Amino acid sequence: MGPLNAPTTMEPVLLVEDKPELRAMLRKALERAGYSVEEAPDGSSAIEKLRSRRYLLVLSDLKMPGHSGIEVLQEARRAEPTLPVILVTAYGSVTEAVTAMKEGAFDFIQKPVDLDHLKLLLDRATKQQELLRENLLLREEYASRYGFPRIVGESPAMKEASQMAQRVAAADSTVLLLGESGTGKELFARAIHHLSPRADRPFVALNCAAIPEGLIENELFGHERGAYTGAGSRKIGKIELAHRGTLFLDEIGEMPPAAQSKLLRVLEEKRFERVGGTAEIEVNVRIVAATNKDLHAAVAAKTFRDDLYFRIAAVPILIPPLRERGEDVLLLADHFLERFKREFRKASLALTPEARARLRGYAWPGNVRELQNTMERAAILANGTEIDAESLQLATAKPEPADVPEDMLAGHFLWDGPLEEVSQRALAHVERFKIQGALREAKWNKTRAAEKLGVSYKTLLHKIRALGLEN
Repeated sequence: MGPLNAPTTMEPVLLVEDKPELRAMLRKALERAGYSVEEAPDGSSAIEKLRSRRYLLVLSDLKMPGHSGIEVLQEARRAEPTLPVILVTAYGSVTEAVTAMKEGAFDFIQKPVDLDHLKLLLDRATKQQELLRENLLLREEYASRYGFPRIVGESPAMKEASQMAQRVAAADSTVLLLGESGTGKELFARAIHHLSPRADRPFVALNCAAIPEGLIENELFGHERGAYTGAGSRKIGKIELAHRGTLFLDEIGEMPPAAQSKLLRVLEEKRFERVGGTAEIEVNVRIVAATNKDLHAAVAAKTFRDDLYFRIAAVPILIPPLRERGEDVLLLADHFLERFKREFRKASLALTPEARARLRGYAWPGNVRELQNTMERAAILANGTEIDAESLQLATAKPEPADVPEDMLAGHFLWDGPLEEVSQRALAHVERFKIQGALREAKWNKTRAAEKLGVSYKTLLHKIRALGLEN
């Protein structure tokens, strides 16, 4: 049995065989091929092992005393639906083999075991396991949409951030990306991953602000079957999916305290437990985190753990807002326009000088994300070959006097009360005006309104409720 190019992994093969001589022979063949092996002398012990840890694949005899190979297969499917199971059958046991395939076995091999045939089956099964996990991450979709990350920009601040990202990529340090919403923090995270030794492994992204507080631990760490009502099978969490790769935690400042504590353990001990589980799972993952919040202030307010902050902030990289990047606005606008010209088959489309001046003079509260959306909308709606300033549909820099609510004007504003009360009153007026305007411009699409305002979707929903703007 020649080398299989077995993956470098902590996950062993579970070898289930009741005959000691055959088990020893198969173990030696697997280890010679580069796999680590964990043995089970019968079906009952195999089922217990499947409930307690993760395996790369299962190689099991079909007929054994006690629990059969079919029962081992069924438990493996419950534990992890993508786990490949290869069954070893007696010569001529065609009926049992067909039953096994219907139950979801990857394949079967007959006794006496042909080691070259087994080599092919193991190679195919490990590749299928990796492909299935990648499909869970929509990695093919990511590749088609993003390809290798390209960071566009010539401003000094952007060049400094890009150079820092290139320097830290080769190391395995935790990275903290700082910057306003929409500045391109995920693009930087992907670039760091692609330039790192982990480039051929998964890149997994999780937006902590987009997950309800009660579900974020389930998303991060996964759960065991029966962990709660409706948990009919084991779920693999984002940390486990990112094993040997990179986990990008966007808006980490929104992570609740309980999840922060568990994440700290992953960083310090490289292990965790699934929700509802007791078995410790080892994991090798690089964390790249991002936030648009002031984590110093969050630590002072006791909403973010100081020990976690110091762990994730080993290498901070500040990504500048678009309004501070000068001519990068026009470089990015041209970059996006070229993409949308190809996508919408409008090869002759061009920006007028007035449109370019309007782009350059706008404050871009939603940063690069808002600019991309602006160029996509303008390219879609353009009738002729030009995009003029009006077609960009950008908000005016400040409201016209006639549009300002009366209770915000100097003669009508209520100045009575302590400083903090008056300041909060003024802030509420400004936020109400800005949010209502952004919602109108976005045709009441809250995601687009949040981008225009440069805040997270979760923050916008909170402010809408606080200001009584639900209706």
